[in-house]
Amino acid sequence: MEKLKSEWFDWIKALLIAFGLFFIIRTFFFAPIVVDGPSMMPTLRDGDQMIVNKFIYQIQEPNRFDIVVFHASDRKDFIKRIVGLPGEHVSVEDDQLYVDGEKVAEPFLQERKEKMPSYQPLTGDFQLEDLPGGYEEIPENHVLVLGDNRNNSTDSRILGLVSMDQIVGKTSLIYWPLDRIQILHD
Repeated sequence: MEKLKSEWFDWIKALLIAFGLFFIIRTFFFAPIVVDGPSMMPTLRDGDQMIVNKFIYQIQEPNRFDIVVFHASDRKDFIKRIVGLPGEHVSVEDDQLYVDGEKVAEPFLQERKEKMPSYQPLTGDFQLEDLPGGYEEIPENHVLVLGDNRNNSTDSRILGLVSMDQIVGKTSLIYWPLDRIQILHD
């Protein structure tokens, strides 16, 4: 009888430790997210399931073209690509991204641009000053984000710049559906 109690206690202890570790990992390190909508097509598809690295920006600064999840509102998280970093001026003219007046290639958009009719730009012209806030350069602790499906994306052109406090984390691993499993590269 004593051996049975000890075995039950060991199982309960093991389960509590497992749930505790799961809670800590889920809360502070990694979390799942499901892509909702077409704003990141063709890179991400509606329904793709991904892992968000929640601690990466505690140990490093964001990079241009990181795909991030951020709180767009109290109820909704969005997933977009970082295009502009603090201290930079960003604009798009004739479907070409410019950062501080220099052309920046966006190879992840090439497939999408090839499918667009030549008369229809993927990204409408804008400059940082045109966005909500009217900034001349991106302030510290903020980034400019855009969806890869530029003509169907609610991003910094509408929402304004995203504060680092709003960012949940970086995502680059699609784990579901099985035929889409991959690590995304910039």
